[in-house]
Amino acid sequence: MKNKVKFLTILMAAALAACSSSTASSETEKDDTSSGETAQETVKEETDEVTFEQFTAIDNEACSIAITDIKPDALFGYTVKTLMENKSDKTLMFAAESASVNGVQCDPLFASEIAAGKKSNEDITFADSALKNNGIDRFTDIEIVFRVYDSEDWSADPVVYESVHVYPFGEDKAETFVRQPADSDTVLADNDDVSVIVTGYDPDNMWGYTVNMYILNKSDKRLMVSIEDASVNGFMADPFFATSVNPQRCEFTSVSWTDSALEENGISEVEEIEFSLIVHDYDDYMADPVVSQTVTLKP
Repeated sequence: MKNKVKFLTILMAAALAACSSSTASSETEKDDTSSGETAQETVKEETDEVTFEQFTAIDNEACSIAITDIKPDALFGYTVKTLMENKSDKTLMFAAESASVNGVQCDPLFASEIAAGKKSNEDITFADSALKNNGIDRFTDIEIVFRVYDSEDWSADPVVYESVHVYPFGEDKAETFVRQPADSDTVLADNDDVSVIVTGYDPDNMWGYTVNMYILNKSDKRLMVSIEDASVNGFMADPFFATSVNPQRCEFTSVSWTDSALEENGISEVEEIEFSLIVHDYDDYMADPVVSQTVTLKP
């Protein structure tokens, strides 16, 4: 009987030990998992944390531009804050001639006059919905091309014409956007210099019937992309479209026909769009175009 009790006691002790071990293991795994999730969240938070520090981007005898802060959640969109100084004896126009985010062109349309000898705190805001619509919500490399010139003499040489990069998370974390092809794409042109792709159609856009496009400039030249002799369902209807894309940059853009333009021609449904696609060197219009072809779209 004693042996039997002793045997049962040993079994119970072993079971308790196993249970205890299992519980400890489970708790350890739980702690490890929790720790892992916390670590991942911490890494993400660290990765997403803006590490930007104020710096002077441009400084010469005529003017200076300092990048003072970054406000990702500003009221009107992602904002780069600047301090601009006019050191000259003339009123200067400070302009962002072009800009890009992660290599995607996105012009903030910024310009501000600053009187001689004065300073001004200025916001450069990126409110382009095309970035967010195409999955670009993390700004890692902001490039702004500044042009500063005499506001009374546009023909004079600019006192500044310079590209400035701002890296919100540090230069080592800069990313370049790469668009993945989609089954719905219609490739209009694709050569060593440029790709022009129709990515979709939006019949109810606020600007009218809209054709969405993606343009990739593969060359070392600034390219002008324009549409000429456009027709919709056989009726001439010019959208007055033109855009320029900087070297090694891409752009999401759109071509729209107003509702009134379609209504005037009795068009209730767009069945065919035809136009001449012209791509040429922005700085040398007399050179042979990079692309010159007739395009027919069947939405």
